[in-house]
Amino acid sequence: QVQLVESGGGLVQAGGSLRLSCAASGRTFSSGTMGWFRQGPGKEREFVAAIGWNTGITYTADSVKGRFTISRDNAKNTVYLQMNSLKPEDTAVYSCAAKYSRSWRGDYDYWGQGTQVTVSS
Repeated sequence: QVQLVESGGGLVQAGGSLRLSCAASGRTFSSGTMGWFRQGPGKEREFVAAIGWNTGITYTADSVKGRFTISRDNAKNTVYLQMNSLKPEDTAVYSCAAKYSRSWRGDYDYWGQGTQVTVSS
């Protein structure tokens, strides 16, 4: 079993930055994929970014490419999402997820509880 706990959400003005963290505990990963997803008000959940746990290879959605960066610290079992140049449409609950597969596509095995990000105009 894997537990994922997100932190770092909050209220920020448009153009500002936030860094989200996702700490993994329990049965941790030597390989696999960690991802960030978001769900805005009245919207479906969408993929944001993912990273290979041992490869460091990243995948980023076009909607946030150039503004958001995913990274990981294997020693701390933590994945980060650095969000810059935030826009009001980035407002959402951001959740991290983990899977044992190396493919960033498809279903994830574990999910965190989510952290709210609100961007004011």
